[in-house]
Amino acid sequence: MSEVVSMDEIRAISERLGVDLAKINLDSIHLPPGDDMGIPSDDEDLLKEDALEEDQGFGNILVVDNLPVVPKEKYEKLEGVVRKIYSQLGVIKEGGLNMPVDPVTQKTLGYCFIEYNTPQEAELSKEKTHGYKLDRSHIFAVNMFEDIEKFLKVPDEWAPPEIKPYVPVEMLQKWLTDDKARDQYVIRSGGDTEVLWNDARQMKPELVYKRPYWTESFVQWSPMGTYLATVHRQGAAIWGGATTFNRLMRYAHPQVKLIDFSPGERYLVTYSSHEPSNPRDTHRVVLNIFDVRTGKVMRDFKGSADEFAVGGTGGVTGVSWPVFRWSGGKEDKYFARIGKNVISVYETETFSLIDKKSIKVENVMDFSWSPTDPILSLFVPECGNQPARVSLVQIPSKEELRQKNLFSVSDCKMYWQSNGDYLAVKVDRYTKTKKSTYTGFELFRIKERDIPIEVLELDNKNDKIIAFAWEPKGHRFAVIHGDNPRPDVSFYSMRSGTNTGRVSKLTTLKGKQANALYWSPGGRFIILAGMKGFNGQLEFFDVDELDTMASAEHFMATDVEWDPTGRYVATAVTSVHEMENGFNIWSFNGKLLYRILKDHFFQFLWRPRPPSFLSKEKEEEIAKNLKKYSKKYEAEDQDVSLLLSEQDREKRKKLKEEWEAWISKWKRLHEEEKMEREKLRDGEASDEEEEYEAKEVEVEEILNVEEVVIPFEDSQQ
Repeated sequence: MSEVVSMDEIRAISERLGVDLAKINLDSIHLPPGDDMGIPSDDEDLLKEDALEEDQGFGNILVVDNLPVVPKEKYEKLEGVVRKIYSQLGVIKEGGLNMPVDPVTQKTLGYCFIEYNTPQEAELSKEKTHGYKLDRSHIFAVNMFEDIEKFLKVPDEWAPPEIKPYVPVEMLQKWLTDDKARDQYVIRSGGDTEVLWNDARQMKPELVYKRPYWTESFVQWSPMGTYLATVHRQGAAIWGGATTFNRLMRYAHPQVKLIDFSPGERYLVTYSSHEPSNPRDTHRVVLNIFDVRTGKVMRDFKGSADEFAVGGTGGVTGVSWPVFRWSGGKEDKYFARIGKNVISVYETETFSLIDKKSIKVENVMDFSWSPTDPILSLFVPECGNQPARVSLVQIPSKEELRQKNLFSVSDCKMYWQSNGDYLAVKVDRYTKTKKSTYTGFELFRIKERDIPIEVLELDNKNDKIIAFAWEPKGHRFAVIHGDNPRPDVSFYSMRSGTNTGRVSKLTTLKGKQANALYWSPGGRFIILAGMKGFNGQLEFFDVDELDTMASAEHFMATDVEWDPTGRYVATAVTSVHEMENGFNIWSFNGKLLYRILKDHFFQFLWRPRPPSFLSKEKEEEIAKNLKKYSKKYEAEDQDVSLLLSEQDREKRKKLKEEWEAWISKWKRLHEEEKMEREKLRDGEASDEEEEYEAKEVEVEEILNVEEVVIPFEDSQQ
């Protein structure tokens, strides 16, 4: 590499040679072509990106095969038919339709090239017209022009693939074997992404891995915590491990905006939306379903945003997210999406529709899966004389297990309990005057014979329902109801004393500053949180004892998240607020353990844990003999406590030594300045004020002298 010369050296050389730099236009000097003179360009990365874009310059061109072979006089007619079909799916460039002709016979060759404005339009056209039947003898075979180039590059002779040597990697579940039984979490702030241990005993986090610009938008854990996904312009990537976080797989999907894992971590769904050439058209949507381990695309879906905007709670560009909802369990056997008057259920063995057809349900508005069983719950609103209804459908048989008709319905939301034992349907109904609504609940007991349904109305049925949440793995649920700023919180059980088949109210807490409910993953404990307008009020409540354990506040908190074990809680203030960004870690009973402030704080996510391998009987046995198992951890806690006490003692000892050193320093300086003080006191040696007599001394000082001439006449008067 050539030596880089500074500007000062250039000026010195020019003065020696008698050259006036002011008369030289440095911008007009160009390096020899292809020679950087040993100085790398700052734009090298951008140039590489431009080269990639040039390599993909044919992504907007289609090759349509199996067209009719026609003579010259029928050329225009065939061209018009092809243009009419393909112009409906995108904007064809001017001169972008080319049908080659045999120079000898003047007949078409049976294929054509179509150039669209964007690659997305070309991909959509391929998806929609491949296999299109023009007539009995002509079925279109459509390929991307880029694919034709790939086919031509396939070697004539087969060669065995190169076998890469096995490189051992860190066990992906190693983090679960932490000898301190700690949990990990990931945070994003500024340009940095960090994975940390929650070391609650030491009351501080411990850094595991840190990487700047790890993702371009967000990060996401897989449902069982095996992978951490990052999102980039070119697609998504997953990383794994306990400390190293090596990249395990990449999934190519340009301009990906959203991702979603299947519950068993077998598949990854990626989503992107692309603006159309014609402003009057809707956005084009691309969805890919990847096999997580191999990176292979198992199925893709393409179409307009309108095709994916039915039902759900909304998403980006009008699309409901997630578009695909997965059946419960680790098998990842089924996934489904809602369409106009249909629910399309796919099975992952072939990634095709069950029985090759969708379930037709007129006016279906929403659906959800049981968290544990292949059962769909569907909501159909009122239509004409037909009442609204909620139906339970078994998959794959598509048999309707239960149906409940609902009348005068304004809105309906479905809430599954985590074990799939219960389904709560919140129903908003119109009053007789149709001027207002009231709310009730339809409670389905899924695991019981004939799926009995119980109706629950609040004591004041006109109360507005602010929040609802099931106790995880339990039989209780909580409801926030009433009017702000101090609504009530009620707790119910699906069991009533010895009668396990009847719902009962446990208690109502009056006038709480709460608008959100956060149950511990293990049940029993719940946080009544006042978010947004309530400025982060937190009440830690024990539902077993019906008692408040602690009340606290995290001012302006935007997020509340329990760790997967239910031992700790994180509250965070993200960058939606300009001040106080960061997070707090609390114990389950409301004790603040530590606080971390981070500028431009974007994300906090606990690393999920996979389900326990212990049987229910084993868990019950451990709970019974908890004192025996807890001795080990109590001893460790005591050791940590002693260590912290020793550290505190060392800290106090160090502070004391620093203080004594400071005192000694000033005593020494005081002694060194003794002669100067005596001199200022006219030889008096003592520094004790009591030995001196205070005297008042009057000092006259002329501040100003002014001469005034007084007229004689005035003085006589």
